[in-house]
Amino acid sequence: MSETPNLPWQRLHPLSPVIQLGRSAVAVLFVLAIPYISNGGRQHSGDYFDVVIIALAAVGGLISWLVTRWCVEGGTLRVETGLIRRRHTQVPLSRIQSVDVVRPALARIFGLAEVRVRTGVARDGDARLAYVAEERAETIRANLLAWSHGVTIEEAESLEQPLAAVRNRRLLLAVWLQGVVPFEILLAVGFLVAAFLVPTPGGRSSLLGTAAVWIVLLVVAVGNRLNSQLAYEVAEAPDGLRIRGGLIGTVVETLPKERIQALRQIEPLWWRPFGWVRVDADVAGGQRRKGEDRGMSGQMRILLPVATRKEAALFLAEVARGALPPNGRPPSRAHIKTLLSYHFLAVGLTPGWGAACTGRLRRTTTWVALNKVQSVRWSQGPVQRRLKLATLHLDVAGRRVGVSLKDRDSLEAHQMGEQLTALCRDARQLDRITAKGGPWSAADRDHQMSTAAALGSRCPQDQSDASQGPTVPPG
Repeated sequence: MSETPNLPWQRLHPLSPVIQLGRSAVAVLFVLAIPYISNGGRQHSGDYFDVVIIALAAVGGLISWLVTRWCVEGGTLRVETGLIRRRHTQVPLSRIQSVDVVRPALARIFGLAEVRVRTGVARDGDARLAYVAEERAETIRANLLAWSHGVTIEEAESLEQPLAAVRNRRLLLAVWLQGVVPFEILLAVGFLVAAFLVPTPGGRSSLLGTAAVWIVLLVVAVGNRLNSQLAYEVAEAPDGLRIRGGLIGTVVETLPKERIQALRQIEPLWWRPFGWVRVDADVAGGQRRKGEDRGMSGQMRILLPVATRKEAALFLAEVARGALPPNGRPPSRAHIKTLLSYHFLAVGLTPGWGAACTGRLRRTTTWVALNKVQSVRWSQGPVQRRLKLATLHLDVAGRRVGVSLKDRDSLEAHQMGEQLTALCRDARQLDRITAKGGPWSAADRDHQMSTAAALGSRCPQDQSDASQGPTVPPG
C-alpha cells in the first residue's frame, strides 16, 4: 500500500500565462486590428490602444498565475484560483476517476502540459493544473493515480496492458474513404471549373472565393481529425482505459470502465470493402469542461478510429466482456416497412448487454450495458400495428444513446419487455454487490443466465411467420 504524503502549496509554471494568452490570440489580434481597419491601415501618432491591450492581457495573465496554487493535504487535492472571485476546489484522492495529461500545440513548444483531474461527479468538481512542465505533469499524474488506488507508482504502471493501436497509414486512407474528403474536393473542383467558364469577372471572383472556402474547411476538418487520432493507442489500466494519441497536440486520457454505458460499432459505406469499422463509447456525464476543446467534450468518445472487424471484435471482448454480436432477425413481414434496412436489422441479448444492429447504407451496431438502463419502453406505430410489429427501447442517461430492438413481433416485444425489466434489475444488483465485494449466490447467477437465455430464444435467426407466436419459457 502507498501512503499519501502531504505536498506543500505550489504554483504553476511561470509561462502558463503565455499559453493561456495564446489560446485566445485570435480574439486579441482582432481587437488590435480594429484601429488599423477603421483608419484604412494608417496608424495615428500617439495611438497606444494596441499597447494598452497587450499590457492588460499580460497583467491579467500574471495576476492569474500569482493567485493560482495547488497542494495535496490530508488525502485531498486542493486547487485555489481567482482574485476577485476566489474559487477553492477540493478533490478527495479516493474519488478520482481519471487523470489526463494534455499537451496543446503551443504548450509543447515551451515543454509544458496540462493535468486534468476528473471525478465524474459534477460539472465543476474537476481540477485543472494548467500548465506545468511535461516531466512534472507525468510525475503528478502517476502519483495521483497511485495514491487514489492505494498502490505504488511501479505497481500502477506495471498493471497497464496494451489493447489496440491504430495504424497511421490505414487512418490516412480511412479519412479519405469516409466520403467527406472526396465530396469536398469534387465540390471545390466544380467551383474552380465553373469560375473559368463564367465570363464576368464578378462571378469568377465569387466562385473562386467559394472554392477557397471549401478548401480551407477541408484542410481544417482533416487536420483536426488527424491531429487527434494519429499515433492512437488504447491500453487497459486499473483505473480504466488509457487512451493516447495526437500529432501536434497530444492527449493521455483515462476513461473509467464504469462510466461506459454503451458501445457503438460503425461501418461506413466506403469502408465496408476493406472490412474496417470504428468503435465509439458513450460516456456517462459527458460534457464540456472549462478549457477543453470541443472535440474532447462530446458524450461519444472514439475508442478505435479505424480497425478491422477482427481487431474490433477482440477489442470489444476485452472492454465489454459478455457482449455478443446481434443475430436475431425480425419477422420476414417487416420487409414491407423496412425495405432498405431489413438486411441489417438484428438484435441480441446476454446477461449483461443488449445489442441491436440498424442502418440502411451504413451498418451501426450498438451495445448497451443492462445495469445502465434507465427505462424499457414499448412503442408501436400505425404501420407496425397493421403488421403486428413493435419496437422495444432500452434507454440510458443521455440523449444520443440507447438501443432500439426494431420491428419485432408485438407479442414477442411485450414478453421481452417484461423479462428485460427483471434482467436489468439483476444486472444492477450484481453491479452493486460486486462493487461492495460481497458474495453473489449461484442461484442468482443461474437465474440471470436462464433469463438471458430465454430472451435469446426470443431472437431466432429467421422468423418467417410470427403468427405462430414466440415460445415463452414458464415463469
